[in-house]
Amino acid sequence: MHRAAFRKTLIRVSAVGVVAVSAIMVAPSVRAADSGDPLENGRYTMVPTGDVVLRLDSRTGAVSNCAKGPQGWSCNAVPDERAVLDAEIARLQAEVEKLKAQLAAGSRAEAGPDGAAAGKAAPKTELTLPSEQDLDRMMTFAERAWRKLMGMAHRLQKEGSGPI
Repeated sequence: MHRAAFRKTLIRVSAVGVVAVSAIMVAPSVRAADSGDPLENGRYTMVPTGDVVLRLDSRTGAVSNCAKGPQGWSCNAVPDERAVLDAEIARLQAEVEKLKAQLAAGSRAEAGPDGAAAGKAAPKTELTLPSEQDLDRMMTFAERAWRKLMGMAHRLQKEGSGPI
């Protein structure tokens, strides 16, 4: 009986030992994943491209060119075109708002308190038809122009050998 109890105790101690050894072996990898070392936890992806290596930061999306120089490896951030576009969009939006404000201020300055134009009267766009006298003068002018044109055509016909 004594041997059976000893055997059970030995198995329990062995099981505890295996668990302890496993925990000791796993602890460094857990610590590395929790550590701030970006290369050990997969934050960066490196892609070789010729003489340089592109480094992609999986957290921020930033891309860098890494190259070996005389003093070792160095990485320089690739300019982010999206930031340039966002800045241009913001500048244009500010300009639009400024122009809208100027337009609103200009229309308010021209309008009086009741909304009517102050100072300037709106130009009248009224169509006036010609009088009988104007029509007679236009017809006289057209008849004279037509007679002169016909006279020139007859002279050219007489000077030449035949009809035009």
